[in-house]
Amino acid sequence: MSEYLVNTPCGALRGTTCQWPGVAAYRGIRYATAGRWEYPRPVTHWDGVYDATAYGDCCYQMRAFQDEAKSSFPFYYNEFRKDEQYTYSEDCLFLNVWTPEGAKPGDRLPVLFYIHGGAFTGGCGHEKHFDGPVWPTKGVIAVTINYRLGPLGFACLPQLAEEAGHTGNYGLYDQLAALQWVRDNIAAFGGDAEKITIMGQSAGAMSVQQLCLSPLAKGMFAGAMLSSGGGIGLFSQTEKAEGTYAFWQDVMRRADCDDLAAFRALDVEKVLRAWQAATAARKERGLNAVPVIDGAFITKSAADTAAAGEQAHVPYLIGSTSHDMVPPVLHKMAKDWSRLQARQGGPASYTWLFDRMLPGDSAGAWHSSDLWYWFGTLDHCWRPFTEKDRRLSDEMSSYLTNFAKTGNPNGDGLPEWLPTEKGQNLVLRIGEGKTRMGGVNLARLTKIMMTSNARGEH
Repeated sequence: MSEYLVNTPCGALRGTTCQWPGVAAYRGIRYATAGRWEYPRPVTHWDGVYDATAYGDCCYQMRAFQDEAKSSFPFYYNEFRKDEQYTYSEDCLFLNVWTPEGAKPGDRLPVLFYIHGGAFTGGCGHEKHFDGPVWPTKGVIAVTINYRLGPLGFACLPQLAEEAGHTGNYGLYDQLAALQWVRDNIAAFGGDAEKITIMGQSAGAMSVQQLCLSPLAKGMFAGAMLSSGGGIGLFSQTEKAEGTYAFWQDVMRRADCDDLAAFRALDVEKVLRAWQAATAARKERGLNAVPVIDGAFITKSAADTAAAGEQAHVPYLIGSTSHDMVPPVLHKMAKDWSRLQARQGGPASYTWLFDRMLPGDSAGAWHSSDLWYWFGTLDHCWRPFTEKDRRLSDEMSSYLTNFAKTGNPNGDGLPEWLPTEKGQNLVLRIGEGKTRMGGVNLARLTKIMMTSNARGEH
């Protein structure tokens, strides 16, 4: 096993190999530190050589305290985490970098910076489908990150607002801190700080959306890729932090904590259990650990920000899957976002729909299924992938890395992908048939959703 050494502004890093020949992996790099419900403090220096050969701890989440294999819905465990071992901590602000082994300062390679999904309550940056993206073999540096989740990442309390001037969005500030660390250090890995494309899926796409809308992230990235959660609509709605105080105060009560000091000192499992109980008791459906309008990271609603043209004016790659959580809604959000960019005269936006019926079961093109293909990590999966799947993954990862390089996914040997613009409303259909520009039947997507719901799928 080869060892790699890189000298960053923070200090020296020791890396190792991954499954791709000629790619160096730097795992578990601490980018920031933070106490419970404190905003992250960036890491700018360490002594000696940092050992970046193993992944860092994941943020505590409910799966740290229960057997996922015995849960009522083990689908995603079986798909992405089965037989894997994860360690958990509140000290979880780590990122991972994969780069061509010969890359050096001055090469100015583009960067794909990935934010994982998981409903803002679960996941990490090194599950099976993220473990060694194929992108560096195509000339693009890969970065994945951990950030704080659930009540650790999104609690909102008036005491915290009094302490820091605002409250909530701790997980989003972690993402911003990771992005800043990459901007400050990526040149040492051969990267270009001015050519970073931020990318996310599901809650990760919702996070990317908020970065695209936040005044704090302006100018920090050159493009955005959003899968199954991007756009303005159902999954971009936020309320003011104050509107969530009652819920979080109920969490404190259920945890038997009379003040913030006691809540901060409480065993993390008890925090999670109290949050879980408060969530179960709440009549409103939906997520209870989410971004809020805090007056700093998020200053107003997504709809108002976009209507004013105050979002990041960068190229967008945006889409969803045919058997997604709510396929017609997510597809419409993606397409409407691309249309908005065109109406406002912004850079090109490219929209897709992924409909590959993954082999191995009858779940179809389920929520997150496209990730195996974008990342090129099919060999980590249990599914009996065919040569068709491998060709599709190569095609999709080529579109993605082309987009990171130029803001345009098109390239030699790929079917042409037209941007969404006035008079051009077709999207790229990727999956079952030949990759092509085509229309999408919303009624069919609705029927798929209703059938999946009836079966209790995803």
